[in-house]
Amino acid sequence: MTARAYTAKPASSLTEAGWLGTLGAWVLAIAWILPLLYALWAAFHPAEYATTFSWSAPLTLDNFVAAWHAAPFPRYFLNTIILVTGILAIQLFLCTLAAYAFARYEFAGSNVLFSLMLVQLMVMPEILIVRNYQTLSSLGLVDTLFGIGLPYFASAFAIFLLRQTFKTVPKELVEAAQMEGASTLQILRHVYIPLAKPTYLAFSLVSVSHHWNNFLWPLVVSNSVESRPLTVGLQVFSSADQGIDWSIITAATLMTSAPLLIGFLIFQKQFVQSFMRAGIK
Repeated sequence: MTARAYTAKPASSLTEAGWLGTLGAWVLAIAWILPLLYALWAAFHPAEYATTFSWSAPLTLDNFVAAWHAAPFPRYFLNTIILVTGILAIQLFLCTLAAYAFARYEFAGSNVLFSLMLVQLMVMPEILIVRNYQTLSSLGLVDTLFGIGLPYFASAFAIFLLRQTFKTVPKELVEAAQMEGASTLQILRHVYIPLAKPTYLAFSLVSVSHHWNNFLWPLVVSNSVESRPLTVGLQVFSSADQGIDWSIITAATLMTSAPLLIGFLIFQKQFVQSFMRAGIK
């Protein structure tokens, strides 16, 4: 009787904890979806209905047209695409070589170098903004897309992920490639990289989403339309001196975030798996 009572109490606690967890999840989900629902309502209805919710309000796309012509969004989109793809391409190239070296070769101080590289994960990028700006200024790279992306070309996160993946490659495959006369780079190209495709996809999704939404560093470095990405352009567009028209502002917000939302819907499964595999930086 005592044992039965002892086992019943933890089951009740677990049920209560599960109920509270479900309630908390619903509260967070509603808090997350409400701003998005309001943005959709305001963007697809005339300005006079932005704060007046009426089922008879007419639908319109004029807010998107007005937002598109009110600011150089085509140039902002082009800058962002060049910035995001350029950073990702250089990251994959440099980090693949570094991870390959850490995974395959044993040299003096390799563990120390790898540990120092991991320290970068613990340093907040905002701490280095002043120093990075001074460096870019001395190099004459301020207000350029190359200067905005330069601090992100080497990613300790990518090196760590790829090194761990490369270490799981069977030695038999490498030895077979060596017997076929493959060079070091050929082994990397035809053995290691194909087997690490899931890791490349996971990191690519994280990198693109992070740099598409990055705001503070581009705001500090960019001063003109030619180098301004979408996040900074949207902030300038929605500033108080441009006037507050929530319908146009929400339309512009949806327009700038649409590519990322569409990409999330397409790669939702890989997106969630990438966060589960690597964690959110």
